[in-house]
This record gives sequence, C-alpha cells and structure tokens, in this order.
Amino acid sequence: MLYKGVFGTIRTLIGLALLGSVIWQVADRLAADLFRPTEYFAYFSITSAMLAGFVVLTSGVMLLRGKSESERQNIARLVAVVSMIIVGTVYHLLLGDSAIDPRDVGYDWPRIPNAIIHTYAPVLVALEYLFSVKGAKPRLLKALWVVIYPLAWLGLSLIRGLSDGWWPYWFINPGSEGGVIGMLSYIFAIAAAFIALGFVVLGLKIALARIIKSASE
Repeated sequence: MLYKGVFGTIRTLIGLALLGSVIWQVADRLAADLFRPTEYFAYFSITSAMLAGFVVLTSGVMLLRGKSESERQNIARLVAVVSMIIVGTVYHLLLGDSAIDPRDVGYDWPRIPNAIIHTYAPVLVALEYLFSVKGAKPRLLKALWVVIYPLAWLGLSLIRGLSDGWWPYWFINPGSEGGVIGMLSYIFAIAAAFIALGFVVLGLKIALARIIKSASE
C-alpha cells in the first residue's frame, strides 16, 4: 500500500504539473492576444506534454485508489516517457535557440511551464517509470509500440504542412534547405531514436526490477 501511495502521489503531481503548464501557457498567450490554437497544439512538445500529463495523472489516481496497473497502462506510460525524453533532448540540442516567430517579437514565454515541459518533466517521468518496478512487466518487444504516436504526429504534420505551408519544426519541412531527402532522413532518425530509446528504457526497467527483487530476497 505504501508503494502505491508514494508512486501514485508522484505520478499525480507530475501529471498535474504537465497539464497545468499547458494551461498556463495558453492562458498567458490569450492574455497577450497571441494564442494561435491551430499552431500551438500542433507542436510535438505540447501534444507530448498533454499525452504524458494525462497518462501519468490517470495512472497516479488509479494507484491512489488502490488499483494495480495493467500491461496496457504500463506501455502507455512507456510511450509517454520516451516522448518526453525526446522532447527534452531535441529542445536542448536543436530548438532552444531557434529564431522567434516575427509575430511573437516582444513576447516572452512563461519560464516555469516552459522549464517543466522541456527540462524537468522529461527527467522526472523517466526516473519514476524506471523505479516503479511493481505491477505489470511488459515484454521487451512491446517497446515497438513507442513509434506509433510519433509517426502519427509526423503524418498529420506533413498533411497539414503540405496543405497550408505551416510547419511546427523546420526539420520536417520538405521545402527547407535539406529538401525531401533531408526531411526523410530526419523522419527516419526520429523513428529509429524512438524505437532504440523504447528498448533502452524498457530494458532498464526490467533489469532494475530484477535487481531490486533479488536484493529484497
């Protein structure tokens, strides 16, 4: 019962922080009359924050109610974890110093929600997932599920970009310097990164569960 209480509370707090950060950003941009919903909700970082927030929050509430996590719920958390790790990594390596949209000149994003989404949440959801070793233990091949969500997002982003010319990120724009080959290279790299990271994260979780179980025997 202590395990469910501790991890249920942690998940609930992380989920609320992520969803609250999205709400904070939306409210701030509305106040500044700069909220463009069709663009804001197209960013992978935002959809991932919402996905992770919902998945982690519902899982946390479930634990607090004394219920056990199913394999499907564990896989959903794995998808959320890998997505948030990618969000944090790509942001700090490629997007942190990106040029400001000319329409947003003079506007500063609220720092706290931005830091939660791109820095703190990716670390916290990963650590929580790795060390919550009780409950369902998916087989390693289940890690392949992590690629479904980013590919779906990429597909929708391509359809939208080709229809109206707006792209959430420069590296998926076939009209950028790298052209179609560059775009396809990034898409392949993204898919490969998700799959590789999914296997690494799930593999570490399985290994940690075995180590902790052996140490407690």
